[in-house]
Amino acid sequence: MSTEVQRAIDEVATAVESVTEAELDAIVDELLAARRIAAFAGGREGLVMRGLVMRLFHAGLDVHYQGEMTTPHIGEGDLLILSCGPGNISMVEALAGVARRDGARLLYLTAQPQNPPADKADVVVKITAQTMADDQASQAVLPMGSAYEIALFVLVDLITNRVRERRAESAEALRSRHTNLE
Repeated sequence: MSTEVQRAIDEVATAVESVTEAELDAIVDELLAARRIAAFAGGREGLVMRGLVMRLFHAGLDVHYQGEMTTPHIGEGDLLILSCGPGNISMVEALAGVARRDGARLLYLTAQPQNPPADKADVVVKITAQTMADDQASQAVLPMGSAYEIALFVLVDLITNRVRERRAESAEALRSRHTNLE
């Protein structure tokens, strides 16, 4: 394996390992306590969050991606999951404000927990990885927020595994909820 490949893998591994077992359990607690879940992130993180929505749907949860026409109203008893690696994205801040105003809980994933809307979140999980907020003069192999995004994708499946285990769902049950229209 080339040095560059190993460095890239190490960057992602470090980011994934920065989230503790207790934090993964706290995420799962939030998911399983919610009546309904909505999720959102911008750009490539948004693609990862769509993956989370799909996997949680496969796990039997009532989950939606914000911006889709079928996303319901959220409020008391519901959860909004936002991811914003670099922090300070106006759409994420606006959605956090709406969720808080209407009584939903807020789970916030970020590499920059000192930035808004972390101050509005019920649970903040820091994923220690380079993002566009801190990539200037970086020695990292992966550009901009790639390490954060790739780590987030790995974490999505780790979270889904825990949801499935806690709900006593078999792999077959997840598979049965997968679309047959492909």
